[in-house]
Formats: sequence, C-alpha cells, structure tokens
Amino acid sequence: MDAVKRQLHLNLFIHGRGHHEASWRHPDSSSLALTDIRYYQDLAQRAESALFDSVFLADQLALGDDASQAARTWLEPVTVLAALAVATRWIGLIATCSTTYTEPFNLARQFGSLDHISNGRVGWNIVTSWLAAAAANYGGSGQVSHADRYARGEEFMAVVKALWDSWAEDAVIDDRKRGRYAKPERIRPIDHSGPYYQVAGPLNLPRTPQGRPVFVQAGSSDTGRRFAARHAEAVFTAHLEKKTAQEFYADLKALTAAEGRSPEQVLILPGLSAMIAATEAEAQRLARELNELSDPEVGRKRLSSRFGGHDFSRLPLDRPLVPQDFPPTSSVEAARSRTEVILNLVRRESPTLRQLLGTLAGARGHFTFAGTPEQVADLIEDWFTDGAADGFNVMPPLLPSMLDVFSAEVIPILQRRGLFRTAYAGATLREHYGLPRPQSAFDEAMLEKI
Repeated sequence: MDAVKRQLHLNLFIHGRGHHEASWRHPDSSSLALTDIRYYQDLAQRAESALFDSVFLADQLALGDDASQAARTWLEPVTVLAALAVATRWIGLIATCSTTYTEPFNLARQFGSLDHISNGRVGWNIVTSWLAAAAANYGGSGQVSHADRYARGEEFMAVVKALWDSWAEDAVIDDRKRGRYAKPERIRPIDHSGPYYQVAGPLNLPRTPQGRPVFVQAGSSDTGRRFAARHAEAVFTAHLEKKTAQEFYADLKALTAAEGRSPEQVLILPGLSAMIAATEAEAQRLARELNELSDPEVGRKRLSSRFGGHDFSRLPLDRPLVPQDFPPTSSVEAARSRTEVILNLVRRESPTLRQLLGTLAGARGHFTFAGTPEQVADLIEDWFTDGAADGFNVMPPLLPSMLDVFSAEVIPILQRRGLFRTAYAGATLREHYGLPRPQSAFDEAMLEKI
C-alpha cells in the first residue's frame, strides 16, 4: 500500500425489518409496511448520514413457502434503487439481478440508466439464481445446474461489458447549432453470438458516469470464487469464524492476482450482524429476546431451501447433528458456498437442529455478535487488520434501531482510530471503494494503434 492509510468500507445490507428472521415481530423494528418506499429511503438516508459506502438490496425470484410467518423485502430492487437515487446524494446503491433469468440487454439498460440517474453511484450484485422455485417462474423447465448457471453467467458478463462499452466517452456532442447530437462513428454494435445469447447492440444509452456499474458478487464456491476473481470488484461473503474468513480472503486475493488483476481492486466484505448495547449482558439479553420470537419450523423450511429442497422434517430438534444428516454438497444445485458454511459448523460444533436453526435465524449463516460498541469496533478492527476483511457488509438484526446504534456508537470509535472516513472524499461508488474507472473499449482500440 502507499502512504495513504487503508480505510474500512461499510455497506448496509437492507433486508426486511432486520436480518434476524423474527425482526418483523419485534417492537423496535420499523412499523412501516415493507412495500412503503419511505422505509428504504429513510434507511438509505440514515446510512448516508453515517458515511456508509453503500446500501445493498438482495432479491428472490419466488415466494418462499414460509410467507405466512416471515417478512422479507418485497419490492423489486432495481425499481427501489431509482427511488433511493433521488432521495440521496452520496451513498452508493447496489441491487441484485440474476444472470440466469434476465436478458443482458435489459440488465445493461436498467443499470446504465440507474448509473445516470444517480450520477455514478450504482453497483450490480451479480447472482446466478439457485432457487428451484424460481425456475418454475421462468419457463418451468427445471432448476438450472450449478455448472450451467456459471457458464451462462460468463457469457452474460461478456455481453453486458460489451454493451456498456458500445458508446465512446465522447460519443454525445449535443450540438444544437449544427444539428448533431452524437458521433455515429463513436457508437458501434457488439454483434455477439454465443451458445446462450445473440445480441446485436449497441446499447440504446450513452456510456455511464462510472463507465459501468461496480460489479459485486457473493458466491463463495470454488466456481464462484473464480468467477469473482475474473469479474468482481466487491465480494459479499459469509463466515461464522475469523479463521475461515482469513482463508477465503487469502485465496480470493491470490486468485485475483492469477487473473492478472490487482488484489486491491477486489474488496472483500464479510457479513456482520451485531446486537449492540451498553453492556455485553444487555446485548445478549436482546439477542435471546429475538431468538425466542423465532419459529423453528420457519427455520427448518429455510434450511430445506438452502439444500435444494431436502426434507429435514424427520430430524428431531434436540439431537446433535452429524454431516450425514445433510445431502452431499456436490448434489446441491443451490448456493453451495452457504451449504459449506452450515456443514462446517456441524462438523466443528455438532449442534442440535434447534441450536443450528437459532444460529441461522440471526443472519442466515453470517457472523453474529452481541456486545458493546467498543467490542464491536474491536472485532471490526481485528478482522480488518489481520487479513480477514477489507470492510463489512453490515447486517443489523433490527432495522432501524441497530443501524442507529451502530452509526452513533461504533462508527465514531472507528473514526477516532483512523479506520473510517469522516467525510465523503468522492461522489461515485467507485470513488468510495477506491476503484479505478474502467477504460472503454474505444480507448483500448486507440491505444493499440499508437
């Protein structure tokens, strides 16, 4: 690193009324409907006031079978980002969109438009959709295999990158006097023809303020890591202990270097769901209070979804689990990285099913913690300085209350330690993340001629 001190990056992951599965029932969570746009605008504005790098919205392309007992983020995330863009000025805005069930031209157009609307603050969380129920909503031809999802994803990336590069930086001249809006020689088709997509192009939208959205990714399987090493600029990841986070961090940075990219240009942001109070005992009491609102049968259904619909209904709640209680991860076409997190916990601690469901209720396999603001700041600094993270995907168990506590009590400690910004230094998400603006294909072609 150069003389500039390395800085933490903090993303707010907005999920339901909080990341604990029972958050929607708790009196400290928001009373606004999850279809009320003011809820998301308010959270984004609170995060911007606290100087977060970004906010993030996940997505699910099917209704879960626990809808009667669970509350999630219901609004379509790309649409929500447009509303957040006009309600905020600085904070980055990241939304999930699937390469499995979206056409590249549509996605390039939507995220390109959002980058213009927000003046360069948009990121795209790239997912290869794994839910079996989602497949039934998009043609009903069966769940796409893990390998096919990533093969399709690679071609999808080639297409959208080419579309975002189909206009040169100087293509638009907007010359009213001479009646010339754009230079046609600086706009070109992409003429892509591959096994999954045939796209002529060019995009019907000029090059965006960031060149293209920031690429975010969250798959941590071997295939997912290699995909991230080739494409991702920020990676959301789940770890239940620091040791596995360090191993993931070192491996992904090495894979990135092997792809000819700078490891510093891929930010690794593990999930952190912290219950914070003035004393450790009070924080633990609040965590227990939330856990007591959980329904084990909701957790059992979610566990089944994680393992591709595997039937866990016959497992007793209070017998210690063994790996043989789960299907082999090689047979799971869902999110394999999260199934590995769960199986590693079972191998390491042999929890009962009830205990496992309680752990997953907190943040679905992400790191959970209950303690004081100082303890949370210590944990963040330890992971950040000891090769486990470049920052964190902050996942408050209750929204907005635990976001407010984190912002008012934890962030000032990090600022006093010189680990986190005291003001925004740039206006775009790339600038917040310290990422370069991608060179356009037109510029690269020009350099080749020199």
